[in-house]
Amino acid sequence: MPPEEKVKGPASYFPSIEKKYGQPIDHWLSLVAKRKDMKHMEMVAWLKSEHGMGHGHANAIVAYVLGKKGKP
Repeated sequence: MPPEEKVKGPASYFPSIEKKYGQPIDHWLSLVAKRKDMKHMEMVAWLKSEHGMGHGHANAIVAYVLGKKGKP
């Protein structure tokens, strides 16, 4: 059995986001996915102001969602 690969990039923040903010990561991903009218940093600012999220966590969620655009 191959050793498990360490999660890298924005997804590496997901366990701590779930622990700190008390919601599953799918909750946050779906909230951001509904904000298609906003730019990256606008979404980050929205998560920070409306949900009390730290900058790094907010940025990781937005980067992950935007990075998935157009991918199956």
